[in-house]
Amino acid sequence: MGTILIDNISLLPMDGRPPVAKARVLVNEATISYAGPAADCPESIVPDETIDGRGGVVLPGLVNCHTHAAMTLLRGYADDLPLMRWLTEAVWPVEERLTGEDVYWGTLLACLEMIAGGVTTFADMYFFMDDVARAVESSGMRASLSRGLIGNGPGAEKGLAEGAELVRKWHRAGDGRITVMLGPHAPYTCPPSYLERVAGMSADLGVGIHIHLAETRTEVAEIREKYGATPVEAVARTGLLDRPVLAAHCVHPAGGDLAILAAKKVAVAHCPESNMKLGSGIAPVKALLEAGVPVGLGTDGAASNNDQDLFGEMRAAALLAKVAQGDPTVLPAHRVLEMATSDGAAALGLTGVGAIAPGNRADLILVDFQRPHLTPRHDVAAHLVYAARSADVALTMVDGRILWRDGRFTTLDAEGIMAEAGRRAARLVGAG
Repeated sequence: MGTILIDNISLLPMDGRPPVAKARVLVNEATISYAGPAADCPESIVPDETIDGRGGVVLPGLVNCHTHAAMTLLRGYADDLPLMRWLTEAVWPVEERLTGEDVYWGTLLACLEMIAGGVTTFADMYFFMDDVARAVESSGMRASLSRGLIGNGPGAEKGLAEGAELVRKWHRAGDGRITVMLGPHAPYTCPPSYLERVAGMSADLGVGIHIHLAETRTEVAEIREKYGATPVEAVARTGLLDRPVLAAHCVHPAGGDLAILAAKKVAVAHCPESNMKLGSGIAPVKALLEAGVPVGLGTDGAASNNDQDLFGEMRAAALLAKVAQGDPTVLPAHRVLEMATSDGAAALGLTGVGAIAPGNRADLILVDFQRPHLTPRHDVAAHLVYAARSADVALTMVDGRILWRDGRFTTLDAEGIMAEAGRRAARLVGAG
């Protein structure tokens, strides 16, 4: 990869420093060696390649904290249904027909979409995770992978064994780009005794846990009826929250849930567009943040959102929080950018990514600001959250390797992947 200089840019480092209007970023192999004012960049270093940013903006790669990547194969298949009907009548029956190769190609399709849209890291929970890992490895992306575990079904024991094997085989693989968590689906599919076993396995293997939690009112009512507790309280009783936990959604925390989440240092993956589409509700992001709960952003799968676009999630998160509170000052643009970058990386337990600073991994994107909808440039952060689109991403880099540049993929065959994914999707839903 050598040394790459990205010149003629503005910089949002997201490491506590303010934006830099005239900046340079110097990448040496997989790490950042300089990121700051162009005037202070060492002249002694002669780069192997210089990229003219054309007045664009460089910021850390976006982090998608919760998705089911291979569900791109079900994009548009089961729209406009509430969560439980969507799962039981549409999604789960189709998933019974999935093969590992289906998941591999569906994941590659998601990688194409995310790479082109500036996502460098994603947290995935699904099945056939060896095949997901293969796709991630070949794409060049960074990912946190979890084998989805259903504790009240016939595959409960097999899932635990496969989850443990995924850790042993893939944790820290792909030059460290791939990490692994355990993935109990939710408290309504994983009874307390099963969650206790997952917590123990997490401690034994030294990895975190990725779980859906307090997503819908239906879930809250079911768990209260079964266990006399909120989903957060019920899961906390199992010891699961004593481990590093990434909790997806958390739309309906109640009572003392916020205090529990904060005390246990649970990170939340906020998925505003999926929550809206499924009618799940509006997560209390302001209250979560004020309680000290770290919050990142996620898309959820393409069957419940229809895209893997973090720019759309940033805008939705900001606007939803404002309308929910009746307060336009809630979740200002820079705070939302933190959720999509540095806070998202921290939520996945990653270090050295999520901010552009010397010594960090070179995971970054260049956004083309030579666009009518990004002109004039009064506030770069505001433009990125309220006006920018995933199509404005001109360059995506992970570990110093360029994966997307000026409309072209460098690691993946987009045409071949889209064709194969289309064929497999048609077979799954009985259309081919």
